[in-house]
Amino acid sequence: MTEETKTQSLETEETAAQAPVETTEAAEAAAATAGSAENEAAAEQTEGGSAEPQDGGAVLELGQVAVLKRGSIVKGTIVKVEDQQVFVDVGYKFEGVIPLRELSAVGVEKASDVVSVGQEVECRVQSIDDAKESLVLSKRAVDSINAWERLQQLYESGEVFEAKVADVVKGGLVVDVGVRGFIPASMVERHFVEDFSDYKGRTLRLIVKELDREANRVILSQKDVLDAEYEAKKRERMNELKPGDILEGTVQRLTNFGAFVDVGGVDGLVHVSEIDWVHVDKPSDVLKEGDKVKVKVLKVNPEQERISLSIKQAGPGPWEQVSGKFNVGDIVTGTVKRLASFGAFVEIMPGVEGLVHISQIAHRHIGTPHEVLKEGQQVNVKVLDINPAEKRVSLSIKETEEPSVAPERPARREAKSSSNIPDEYAGEGLSITLGERFGDQLSKLK
Repeated sequence: MTEETKTQSLETEETAAQAPVETTEAAEAAAATAGSAENEAAAEQTEGGSAEPQDGGAVLELGQVAVLKRGSIVKGTIVKVEDQQVFVDVGYKFEGVIPLRELSAVGVEKASDVVSVGQEVECRVQSIDDAKESLVLSKRAVDSINAWERLQQLYESGEVFEAKVADVVKGGLVVDVGVRGFIPASMVERHFVEDFSDYKGRTLRLIVKELDREANRVILSQKDVLDAEYEAKKRERMNELKPGDILEGTVQRLTNFGAFVDVGGVDGLVHVSEIDWVHVDKPSDVLKEGDKVKVKVLKVNPEQERISLSIKQAGPGPWEQVSGKFNVGDIVTGTVKRLASFGAFVEIMPGVEGLVHISQIAHRHIGTPHEVLKEGQQVNVKVLDINPAEKRVSLSIKETEEPSVAPERPARREAKSSSNIPDEYAGEGLSITLGERFGDQLSKLK
């Protein structure tokens, strides 16, 4: 099996990855002289592309064997994968070996996690010893060279690319992009993520946020990709929405002042006052994240990128149900909600309050409703009138009660003088004069 071989000198060597070169300068020079003819023939054969592998992996002829030295860049095919190393056919007299640490820019547990048999790879010769048939290769070194060039292009263009999460570490995620790339925790998602343990192995869409080759620093972000997509989708969606639209949505987030609902890739706010027709203290009392809800679009403001929604207005309102539920003359139980100087507002169903005028509160005269009622009190009321169009209901409390009977006053005691009225004058009332009644006594005083 033969592959293209090219020689390329690298400026620096990674000390940790290097193995000692066991061939002497004399032997290396002799090999170069003896094989110069073969080297030229191999170069002519592989110029412009790699040679096709021989069927069945047949033994190579001497003229097809490339002449290698430390630092050469070679292409080959993986023929065997072990846990700690990989064997590669690069068209040389014997197979090369890639140690586990030279496979990837990030730590891996076993070689099969990153490569497989039959995969073509490009490697750098770390060391070669013909006498011992030892050829140590590094895939990581070549990946690093190619990666920095590609990352610089991606950084300048802002292009989105994909990479798989290799490890979860404190503060973020590590990905293999030819070199070690880091995604800070704050740049993974648009929302807060408490536990990243299940992110290992995921493929993320990223952009290059920071790049410093000298410091070997590569900072990546998925959040920027998601934010850009969200904003584009938000603008498109906001142009589609119109006040009055009824939509299906999903509760994304709850706050003290309302609920944010996703209505097709964009979030709108349902203010706490628009959740239900009855008073709601906190949205979490009636909603939870993930709930599917029907909402009505109240207002769309593209300039401020705000969408106002209502849950309670998405269905029939309480006043639309009043006519079918109550009739004039019905006696129902309600709750006193508010007291005013002119009467009391009583809720007879969620969202519907009727007025009990002060004259309809009690049979006796009262100065203010506070004399006989208090907020939260349960009372029976009679429906006097219903006007759903104007959202008015007239109620009466006193018509549900029997008027109290005033206690009988004791008979007025008759004046003593009346007992002296002669019987014959009794029926004539008080039409007699004083002279007629006391004439005799007055004459004695003369």
